[in-house]
Amino acid sequence: MTDLTLITTSTSLEGYRITKQLGLVRGITVRSRSVLGNMAGGFMTIFGGKSAIYTELCEKTREEALQLMIQHGKVLGCNAIISMRYDANEVMTGLTEVLAYGTAVVVEKI
Repeated sequence: MTDLTLITTSTSLEGYRITKQLGLVRGITVRSRSVLGNMAGGFMTIFGGKSAIYTELCEKTREEALQLMIQHGKVLGCNAIISMRYDANEVMTGLTEVLAYGTAVVVEKI
C-alpha cells in the first residue's frame, strides 16, 4: 500500500505519467441537520447573509466523504486520484448524502 498524495479534478497530472489505472474509488457519507442547527439556520434565512452553520456542516460532510474516498484508494494501492468529483443528493427532508469519487491510479514522476 502506498501513500496517497495527489488528487486532481483533471484527467492527468502534469509532470507525472500514469502507469496503472486501478478503477473507481468513492467515499459516501449521509448527514442530517440537528433541530438546533435548523432553527439557527432558519434565523439566518430570515435576516439574510452567509449561513455559517450550514457552511460548516457542508464543509465537514465533504471532508468526510473525501477522506473516505482516500481510504478506499489506499486499499487499492493508488498514489493518486484523478477526475475527482463531488455529488450530493437529498435522501429525504433534512437528510443529505455526499459522495466523493474519482479514478484511482498509480503515477510516477517524469
